[in-house]
Amino acid sequence: MELTITLEDAGKRAALFGSGDRHLRLIRGALGVQIAARESSIRLSGNTRAVGQAATVLEQMQRLLRDREELGDEQVAEAIARATRIGDPGAFNGDAIEVYAPTPVGPKTAGQKAYVQAIRQHDLVFCLGPAGTGKTYLAVAMAVSMLKAGCIQRIILVRPAVEAGEKLGFLPGDMQAKVNPYLRPLFDAMADMMTFDQIKRLMSNDMIEVAPLAFMRGRTLNSSAIILDEAQNTTCSQMLMFLTRMGHRSKMIVTGDDSQVDLDHPESSGLTDALRRLSGLDGIAFIRLDKLDIVRHRLVQDIVNAYANGKA
Repeated sequence: MELTITLEDAGKRAALFGSGDRHLRLIRGALGVQIAARESSIRLSGNTRAVGQAATVLEQMQRLLRDREELGDEQVAEAIARATRIGDPGAFNGDAIEVYAPTPVGPKTAGQKAYVQAIRQHDLVFCLGPAGTGKTYLAVAMAVSMLKAGCIQRIILVRPAVEAGEKLGFLPGDMQAKVNPYLRPLFDAMADMMTFDQIKRLMSNDMIEVAPLAFMRGRTLNSSAIILDEAQNTTCSQMLMFLTRMGHRSKMIVTGDDSQVDLDHPESSGLTDALRRLSGLDGIAFIRLDKLDIVRHRLVQDIVNAYANGKA
Protein backbone atom coordinates (compact mmCIF):
# COMPACT_ATOMS: atom_id res chain seq x y z
CA MET A 1 0.00 0.00 0.00
CA GLU A 2 1.15 3.55 -0.75
CA LEU A 3 -0.12 6.73 0.84
CA THR A 4 0.95 10.33 0.25
CA ILE A 5 0.47 12.84 3.07
CA THR A 6 0.55 16.58 2.38
CA LEU A 7 2.16 18.56 5.18
CA GLU A 8 -0.08 20.98 7.04
CA ASP A 9 2.75 23.53 7.33
CA ALA A 10 5.72 23.06 5.01
CA GLY A 11 7.56 25.67 7.07
CA LYS A 12 7.77 23.18 9.93
CA ARG A 13 9.15 20.42 7.72
CA ALA A 14 12.51 20.35 9.52
CA ALA A 15 10.85 20.11 12.95
CA LEU A 16 8.57 17.33 11.75
CA PHE A 17 11.33 15.29 10.07
CA GLY A 18 13.89 15.89 12.83
CA SER A 19 17.59 16.61 12.54
CA GLY A 20 18.95 14.54 9.67
CA ASP A 21 15.44 13.03 9.25
CA ARG A 22 15.85 11.40 12.66
CA HIS A 23 12.12 11.34 13.40
CA LEU A 24 11.35 9.66 10.09
CA ARG A 25 14.01 7.04 10.79
CA LEU A 26 12.39 6.32 14.17
CA ILE A 27 9.04 5.78 12.48
CA ARG A 28 10.57 3.63 9.75
CA GLY A 29 12.45 1.49 12.26
CA ALA A 30 9.49 1.00 14.57
CA LEU A 31 6.82 0.29 11.97
CA GLY A 32 8.78 -1.16 9.04
CA VAL A 33 7.45 1.27 6.44
CA GLN A 34 9.31 2.99 3.64
CA ILE A 35 9.24 6.79 3.81
CA ALA A 36 10.06 9.14 0.96
CA ALA A 37 10.12 12.81 2.00
CA ARG A 38 9.52 15.70 -0.38
CA GLU A 39 9.33 19.45 0.17
CA SER A 40 5.67 19.48 1.19
CA SER A 41 4.66 15.82 1.29
CA ILE A 42 5.60 12.39 2.59
CA ARG A 43 5.01 9.13 0.72
CA LEU A 44 4.52 6.02 2.84
CA SER A 45 4.66 2.47 1.49
CA GLY A 46 4.39 -0.95 3.11
CA ASN A 47 1.66 -3.23 4.43
CA THR A 48 -1.71 -1.62 5.01
CA ARG A 49 -1.61 -1.79 8.81
CA ALA A 50 1.88 -0.30 9.11
CA VAL A 51 1.13 2.51 6.64
CA GLY A 52 -2.03 3.39 8.58
CA GLN A 53 -0.10 3.47 11.84
CA ALA A 54 2.66 5.63 10.32
CA ALA A 55 0.05 8.04 8.97
CA THR A 56 -1.49 8.27 12.46
CA VAL A 57 1.94 9.01 13.97
CA LEU A 58 2.60 11.80 11.47
CA GLU A 59 -0.86 13.24 12.05
CA GLN A 60 -0.25 13.35 15.82
CA MET A 61 3.17 14.96 15.30
CA GLN A 62 1.72 17.66 13.05
CA ARG A 63 -0.96 18.42 15.63
CA LEU A 64 1.70 18.83 18.31
CA LEU A 65 3.65 21.20 16.06
CA ARG A 66 0.70 23.55 15.77
CA ASP A 67 1.50 24.80 19.28
CA ARG A 68 5.29 24.40 19.39
CA GLU A 69 8.39 24.81 17.26
CA GLU A 70 10.08 21.43 17.70
CA LEU A 71 9.55 17.84 18.81
CA GLY A 72 11.76 15.64 20.96
CA ASP A 73 12.49 11.96 20.40
CA GLU A 74 10.32 11.05 23.38
CA GLN A 75 7.29 12.73 21.84
CA VAL A 76 7.80 10.85 18.58
CA ALA A 77 8.22 7.59 20.49
CA GLU A 78 5.02 8.29 22.43
CA ALA A 79 3.14 8.94 19.19
CA ILE A 80 4.42 5.63 17.78
CA ALA A 81 3.40 3.77 20.94
CA ARG A 82 -0.09 5.27 20.86
CA ALA A 83 -0.56 4.43 17.17
CA THR A 84 0.45 0.81 17.59
CA ARG A 85 -1.69 0.49 20.72
CA ILE A 86 -4.72 1.88 18.90
CA GLY A 87 -4.41 -0.73 16.18
CA ASP A 88 -4.46 -3.54 18.72
CA PRO A 89 -7.96 -4.87 19.57
CA GLY A 90 -6.79 -5.18 23.17
CA ALA A 91 -6.31 -1.42 23.31
CA PHE A 92 -9.99 -1.00 24.16
CA ASN A 93 -9.51 -2.67 27.53
CA GLY A 94 -8.23 0.49 29.24
CA ASP A 95 -10.14 3.58 30.33
CA ALA A 96 -8.57 5.99 27.82
CA ILE A 97 -10.48 6.58 24.59
CA GLU A 98 -8.06 7.45 21.79
CA VAL A 99 -9.51 10.13 19.50
CA TYR A 100 -7.93 12.36 16.84
CA ALA A 101 -7.14 15.10 19.36
CA PRO A 102 -3.74 14.72 21.11
CA THR A 103 -5.33 14.22 24.53
CA PRO A 104 -7.41 11.06 24.96
CA VAL A 105 -10.95 11.20 26.33
CA GLY A 106 -11.90 9.08 29.32
CA PRO A 107 -14.72 8.35 31.75
CA LYS A 108 -14.69 10.47 34.90
CA THR A 109 -17.12 8.57 37.13
CA ALA A 110 -17.86 4.94 37.94
CA GLY A 111 -21.10 5.15 35.97
CA GLN A 112 -19.35 6.54 32.92
CA LYS A 113 -16.71 3.80 33.15
CA ALA A 114 -19.45 1.15 33.15
CA TYR A 115 -20.98 2.89 30.11
CA VAL A 116 -17.71 2.83 28.15
CA GLN A 117 -17.10 -0.82 29.04
CA ALA A 118 -20.64 -1.68 27.93
CA ILE A 119 -19.99 -0.12 24.52
CA ARG A 120 -16.78 -2.10 24.19
CA GLN A 121 -18.43 -5.38 25.11
CA HIS A 122 -21.89 -5.13 23.49
CA ASP A 123 -23.13 -4.33 20.00
CA LEU A 124 -26.25 -2.55 21.27
CA VAL A 125 -26.18 -0.23 24.29
CA PHE A 126 -28.92 1.93 25.79
CA CYS A 127 -27.77 4.74 28.08
CA LEU A 128 -30.22 6.84 30.10
CA GLY A 129 -29.50 9.74 32.37
CA PRO A 130 -30.01 13.46 33.05
CA ALA A 131 -28.27 16.33 31.29
CA GLY A 132 -24.52 16.56 31.78
CA THR A 133 -23.79 12.90 32.46
CA GLY A 134 -21.78 12.40 29.26
CA LYS A 135 -24.25 10.13 27.46
CA THR A 136 -23.75 11.72 24.06
CA TYR A 137 -20.15 12.81 24.54
CA LEU A 138 -18.81 9.37 25.43
CA ALA A 139 -20.85 7.71 22.68
CA VAL A 140 -19.30 10.04 20.11
CA ALA A 141 -15.83 9.53 21.62
CA MET A 142 -16.13 5.76 21.33
CA ALA A 143 -17.38 6.04 17.75
CA VAL A 144 -14.50 8.34 16.78
CA SER A 145 -12.03 5.99 18.48
CA MET A 146 -13.37 2.98 16.60
CA LEU A 147 -13.23 4.87 13.30
CA LYS A 148 -9.64 5.92 13.90
CA ALA A 149 -8.63 2.37 14.83
CA GLY A 150 -10.22 0.97 11.69
CA CYS A 151 -12.78 -1.11 13.61
CA ILE A 152 -15.62 0.54 11.67
CA GLN A 153 -15.89 2.31 8.33
CA ARG A 154 -18.20 5.16 9.24
CA ILE A 155 -20.09 6.99 11.97
CA ILE A 156 -23.79 7.71 11.62
CA LEU A 157 -25.31 10.33 13.91
CA VAL A 158 -29.09 10.25 14.20
CA ARG A 159 -31.54 12.41 16.13
CA PRO A 160 -35.28 13.12 15.99
CA ALA A 161 -34.99 16.23 13.82
CA VAL A 162 -38.07 17.90 15.26
CA GLU A 163 -39.05 16.93 18.77
CA ALA A 164 -42.67 16.12 17.98
CA GLY A 165 -43.36 14.68 14.55
CA GLU A 166 -40.21 15.62 12.57
CA LYS A 167 -42.08 18.21 10.44
CA LEU A 168 -38.97 19.33 8.59
CA GLY A 169 -40.90 21.22 5.94
CA PHE A 170 -41.77 24.01 8.40
CA LEU A 171 -38.09 24.86 8.91
CA PRO A 172 -36.27 27.24 6.53
CA GLY A 173 -33.48 26.18 4.21
CA ASP A 174 -32.41 22.96 2.50
CA MET A 175 -32.24 19.58 4.23
CA GLN A 176 -28.82 20.23 5.80
CA ALA A 177 -29.98 23.59 7.17
CA LYS A 178 -33.10 21.98 8.59
CA VAL A 179 -31.24 19.17 10.33
CA ASN A 180 -28.11 20.95 11.62
CA PRO A 181 -29.73 22.74 14.61
CA TYR A 182 -30.99 19.44 16.00
CA LEU A 183 -27.64 17.69 15.52
CA ARG A 184 -25.58 20.52 17.00
CA PRO A 185 -24.88 18.68 20.30
CA LEU A 186 -23.37 15.79 18.34
CA PHE A 187 -21.18 18.17 16.33
CA ASP A 188 -20.12 19.98 19.51
CA ALA A 189 -18.92 16.71 21.02
CA MET A 190 -17.09 15.72 17.85
CA ALA A 191 -15.38 19.12 17.64
CA ASP A 192 -13.53 18.27 20.88
CA MET A 193 -12.09 15.16 19.28
CA MET A 194 -10.95 16.30 15.83
CA THR A 195 -10.43 19.49 13.86
CA PHE A 196 -13.10 21.13 11.74
CA ASP A 197 -11.14 20.23 8.60
CA GLN A 198 -11.06 16.57 9.65
CA ILE A 199 -14.80 16.57 10.27
CA LYS A 200 -15.42 18.24 6.92
CA ARG A 201 -13.16 15.78 5.09
CA LEU A 202 -14.70 12.72 6.75
CA MET A 203 -18.20 13.98 5.98
CA SER A 204 -17.32 14.61 2.34
CA ASN A 205 -16.02 11.03 2.15
CA ASP A 206 -19.23 9.70 3.76
CA MET A 207 -17.24 8.41 6.74
CA ILE A 208 -19.34 10.64 8.99
CA GLU A 209 -23.04 10.94 8.20
CA VAL A 210 -25.71 12.95 9.98
CA ALA A 211 -29.35 12.29 9.35
CA PRO A 212 -32.81 12.80 10.82
CA LEU A 213 -34.35 9.67 12.23
CA ALA A 214 -37.05 9.58 9.55
CA PHE A 215 -34.38 9.05 6.88
CA MET A 216 -33.16 5.77 8.39
CA ARG A 217 -36.08 3.76 7.03
CA GLY A 218 -35.16 1.01 4.58
CA ARG A 219 -31.42 1.07 5.25
CA THR A 220 -29.03 -1.64 6.47
CA LEU A 221 -25.98 -0.19 8.23
CA ASN A 222 -22.90 -2.43 8.16
CA SER A 223 -19.45 -1.73 9.66
CA SER A 224 -20.76 1.40 11.38
CA ALA A 225 -21.11 3.07 14.74
CA ILE A 226 -24.68 4.36 14.84
CA ILE A 227 -25.69 6.80 17.56
CA LEU A 228 -29.30 7.74 18.25
CA ASP A 229 -29.42 10.78 20.52
CA GLU A 230 -32.48 12.18 22.36
CA ALA A 231 -34.11 8.77 21.94
CA GLN A 232 -36.82 9.61 24.48
CA ASN A 233 -38.46 11.66 21.72
CA THR A 234 -38.93 8.72 19.36
CA THR A 235 -42.21 6.88 19.01
CA CYS A 236 -42.40 3.11 19.47
CA SER A 237 -42.57 2.53 15.72
CA GLN A 238 -39.60 4.84 15.10
CA MET A 239 -37.53 3.02 17.70
CA LEU A 240 -38.32 -0.35 16.13
CA MET A 241 -37.44 1.01 12.71
CA PHE A 242 -34.13 2.39 13.97
CA LEU A 243 -33.04 -0.72 15.90
CA THR A 244 -33.69 -2.95 12.90
CA ARG A 245 -31.27 -0.90 10.73
CA MET A 246 -28.34 -2.60 12.48
CA GLY A 247 -26.08 -4.57 10.14
CA HIS A 248 -23.03 -6.78 10.45
CA ARG A 249 -19.91 -5.54 12.30
CA SER A 250 -21.79 -2.54 13.67
CA LYS A 251 -22.32 -1.00 17.08
CA MET A 252 -25.45 0.90 17.99
CA ILE A 253 -25.69 3.33 20.92
CA VAL A 254 -29.04 4.77 22.01
CA THR A 255 -28.99 7.69 24.45
CA GLY A 256 -31.75 9.65 26.11
CA ASP A 257 -33.32 11.06 29.25
CA ASP A 258 -36.62 9.35 30.01
CA SER A 259 -37.51 12.12 32.45
CA GLN A 260 -37.54 14.71 29.65
CA VAL A 261 -39.93 13.35 27.02
CA ASP A 262 -41.15 16.11 24.67
CA LEU A 263 -43.76 14.06 22.81
CA ASP A 264 -47.44 15.02 23.03
CA HIS A 265 -48.02 11.68 24.74
CA PRO A 266 -44.94 10.93 26.87
CA GLU A 267 -46.20 7.45 27.67
CA SER A 268 -45.68 6.54 24.00
CA SER A 269 -41.90 7.16 24.09
CA GLY A 270 -40.00 4.60 22.07
CA LEU A 271 -37.17 4.66 24.59
CA THR A 272 -39.24 3.60 27.58
CA ASP A 273 -41.04 1.06 25.43
CA ALA A 274 -37.72 -0.44 24.31
CA LEU A 275 -36.54 -0.70 27.91
CA ARG A 276 -39.65 -2.66 28.79
CA ARG A 277 -39.51 -4.96 25.76
CA LEU A 278 -35.78 -5.60 25.48
CA SER A 279 -34.62 -5.86 29.09
CA GLY A 280 -33.11 -9.27 29.71
CA LEU A 281 -32.14 -10.00 26.09
CA ASP A 282 -28.59 -11.28 25.71
CA GLY A 283 -26.17 -8.99 23.90
CA ILE A 284 -27.93 -5.75 24.87
CA ALA A 285 -26.62 -3.53 27.67
CA PHE A 286 -28.68 -1.00 29.62
CA ILE A 287 -26.78 1.70 31.51
CA ARG A 288 -28.46 4.27 33.74
CA LEU A 289 -26.43 7.29 34.78
CA ASP A 290 -27.60 9.58 37.57
CA LYS A 291 -26.84 12.95 39.13
CA LEU A 292 -23.56 11.63 40.56
CA ASP A 293 -22.31 11.21 36.98
CA ILE A 294 -22.89 14.84 36.01
CA VAL A 295 -19.59 16.34 34.88
CA ARG A 296 -20.69 19.77 33.65
CA HIS A 297 -20.63 22.93 35.74
CA ARG A 298 -21.33 22.18 39.43
CA LEU A 299 -24.62 24.09 39.20
CA VAL A 300 -26.01 21.52 36.76
CA GLN A 301 -26.13 18.91 39.51
CA ASP A 302 -27.87 21.38 41.84
CA ILE A 303 -30.41 22.20 39.11
CA VAL A 304 -31.14 18.51 38.48
CA ASN A 305 -31.59 17.97 42.22
CA ALA A 306 -33.95 20.93 42.53
CA TYR A 307 -36.19 19.73 39.74
CA ALA A 308 -36.09 16.14 40.98
CA ASN A 309 -37.23 17.36 44.41
CA GLY A 310 -40.17 19.22 42.94
CA LYS A 311 -38.87 22.70 43.80
CA ALA A 312 -40.28 25.69 41.92
